[in-house]
Amino acid sequence: MIELLRRVAASDADRLAVVAVDGEWSYGQLADEADLLAAGLRAAGIERLAIVSNDMPLIVALLAASSLVGAEACVYAPDIAPEELARQAAAFDHKVIVTDRHDLGEPPSDLVPPARLRADRAEDGEPGELPARRPLLVLTTGTTGKPRGVRHDWTRQLSRTGAARDGAGQRWLLAYGPQQFAGLQVLIHVLGTGATLVAPPVRRPQAVMDWIHRERVDHISATPTFWRFLLAELRADTRPVPVLRQITLGGEAAPASLLDELTATFPDARISHIYAGSEFGSTGSVSDRRDGLPASLLERGEDGEVDLRIVDGELWVRSTAAMLGYYGEDDRPEADWWPTGDLVEVVGDRIEFQGRKSDVINVGGVKVHPLPVEERVATVAGVFAARVYGRPNALVGAVVAVDVVPDGEVDEQDLKAAVRAACADLPRPWQPKSVRVVEELATKQGKTLRGIEAATGD
Repeated sequence: MIELLRRVAASDADRLAVVAVDGEWSYGQLADEADLLAAGLRAAGIERLAIVSNDMPLIVALLAASSLVGAEACVYAPDIAPEELARQAAAFDHKVIVTDRHDLGEPPSDLVPPARLRADRAEDGEPGELPARRPLLVLTTGTTGKPRGVRHDWTRQLSRTGAARDGAGQRWLLAYGPQQFAGLQVLIHVLGTGATLVAPPVRRPQAVMDWIHRERVDHISATPTFWRFLLAELRADTRPVPVLRQITLGGEAAPASLLDELTATFPDARISHIYAGSEFGSTGSVSDRRDGLPASLLERGEDGEVDLRIVDGELWVRSTAAMLGYYGEDDRPEADWWPTGDLVEVVGDRIEFQGRKSDVINVGGVKVHPLPVEERVATVAGVFAARVYGRPNALVGAVVAVDVVPDGEVDEQDLKAAVRAACADLPRPWQPKSVRVVEELATKQGKTLRGIEAATGD
């Protein structure tokens, strides 16, 4: 990370790197701050640390500092509750937590304010060459259980930045949390191209509109769920639609209906879909404005940076940017294949996503994929967004349930009836047995939650 800051700072130290709630930081300022914090980490003998903050310039500087001295950094959720912080710190053996928060109680760790690192730096502590091993720990979202620690190395993660185009003048919105792997990828791309990161303190669609307009954001990377609700905010906003040059979707399957709406709203924007995961990194982007991936990606052979194959309906990936291994486990072989958990099917010239393996609903022995049902429900007049998931059932194990967010004022009973009618020609196990009208969908870190959950009424 430090080399990205230094590369731009060497030629244009005053170029704007990050815009945050507390002000603006240039590449030169961030590089200097990283050097200062690196000296403090070295002087204090800190080899592993967790970061708890919503201050993006501080997070960038700490990540760069840790990469400079070979300390393993891990960013926690900025709003993490004290009890969850204590649990995660114990689970991942984090004895040092660098934070600017003052409401974390007394976890079984040393809470280190950034000012202490700056004050503890050694006068002669300027690090020399980059260490051979520069670890990084990224936590999974934990949507199917407790988060796991994914061990990466900065050298692998930055291996593809050398060929990146100059992004001077581009202004990217940070729509992901800084603790997410997707947020890390946006950060690496922005700094690797010398662009500017716009980091609002709250990253919900309804909270970023002023930032998009005021800071002249023209590049946004976000989940399809985020984009769907951002489009709704744009429809309600009286200001002109922002002029976007780049739209990137990732983290979930992007339905064709959403791609069509984005194309209509931003006709001059380049629309890309990135397929990536915490364990295997990014496989690259597709910009043909079609859902799924080109089937030609399965024919790359075994000599590329990223290889794909399908095993029993599940997509597998092998990548040079893959993780080293999970926390607490040995390193995996560098050329190892990784099961992504995504179920796919080759239809014509596309690899179409059927949904997450963990989201499949077992209805009396019939496996139901939520995404096709969800896309069917989303076409119903009066439905703004939908979530399909499973509810436990004593007779058949689980049944299909649907939550719908209405598009304006609707009659709830009529909307429920329309949803059931739209699904009436599906096989019986696929038909929703429960339909709820809700104000918002259940999400986590910008992704729609599916899978099995407890029944809460119809």
